[in-house]
Amino acid sequence: MAKETDQDGRRVTFEHALPAHMMAIDGTWRRSCTIKDVSETNATLQVDTSIEGLALTEFFLLLSSTGLAYRRCQLDRVNGEEISVNFLRPKGKGNKRTPPTTFV
Repeated sequence: MAKETDQDGRRVTFEHALPAHMMAIDGTWRRSCTIKDVSETNATLQVDTSIEGLALTEFFLLLSSTGLAYRRCQLDRVNGEEISVNFLRPKGKGNKRTPPTTFV
């Protein structure tokens, strides 16, 4: 089960990290990871293998095995095997998208 940790109750920390994948925007690389915690705007991931040399300016966080549920991300910081990412939103006024799914 999940546990909320932020003071405003909007960050969810998982007792058992959720399996996911990181994938380059152009599909040239893919890495296994687990989601440790998540909010509407960012997440903390544990990466199973090295990310050295990967272009992490923008990438996809694949939330399903088929790739149908995903978020576009940008690296925020690295702390050993743990990385923090920010979710990117589309730019422009005319592009309306629904907010990210709440993980509960």
